[in-house]
Amino acid sequence: MSTRVATPAVLRPDNQLKFVWRMLMTGGCFALFGIGGLLLTAWFHILCLWEKDPHARTESARRVISASFRLFLNVTRRLGVLDYRIHGAQLLREDRGNLVLANHPTLLDYVLLASVMPQCDCVVKRALLDNPYVSGAIRAADYLINAQAEILLKESEKRLRAGDSLLIFPEGTRSRPGDPMKLQRGAANLAVRSACDIRIVHIHCSQLFLSKGSKWYQIPRTKPQFTVEVKARFSAGDFFAGGDQSPALAARRLTRHLAGVLAPENS
Repeated sequence: MSTRVATPAVLRPDNQLKFVWRMLMTGGCFALFGIGGLLLTAWFHILCLWEKDPHARTESARRVISASFRLFLNVTRRLGVLDYRIHGAQLLREDRGNLVLANHPTLLDYVLLASVMPQCDCVVKRALLDNPYVSGAIRAADYLINAQAEILLKESEKRLRAGDSLLIFPEGTRSRPGDPMKLQRGAANLAVRSACDIRIVHIHCSQLFLSKGSKWYQIPRTKPQFTVEVKARFSAGDFFAGGDQSPALAARRLTRHLAGVLAPENS
């Protein structure tokens, strides 16, 4: 695995023909994602009937999701919709029993990370269970639902102890460009109460693209370049100060630390 980061290329605006092509292909890729989601949902229903072992079923579903995302990202790259680089992907593939905490600037953040995490576990919003394009994948992959806090905390701790690598976006939703980063404390509370390790991931997009409140057709004049940087892994136990063993105080310290390391200016 190389740690060298290449010097960014000079990005030039597309001419009108390339811009129109990229807009059409962006729409086509969104359609492809939706169709793929429906096909995967059908396959996952079959998987649930065919594979009776819940653990084997979950592992199989997560591998299929990861492979599907890799295929989707390769299609978007080949069609010229976007480009992306993931530095340190091997670290994410090797991580076990830890939280993966990332900032959340775009709609594709989960897709990028899950594409290199074949056994990615994730906390998702309850509302996504009503989405026909992704509900089948959520159920088959046995993702955690962000509903009742105490139940979520206990189940998350159980999975971390079992060796799952759990992906969480501490912001809770996509950030709005220009707004200060606001973190929910749930990820920090989970980290300190389970005394797990944390892997920081920073996601950057060169252009304003698929951020909160934007539409798919609001594409930039220059092809967006995604850069994913896998950062250091550290222990949540480091945030207990001296003899102070209060999880609430440790969670506050950890939240302040995360706000610094996940902020765009610290990428």
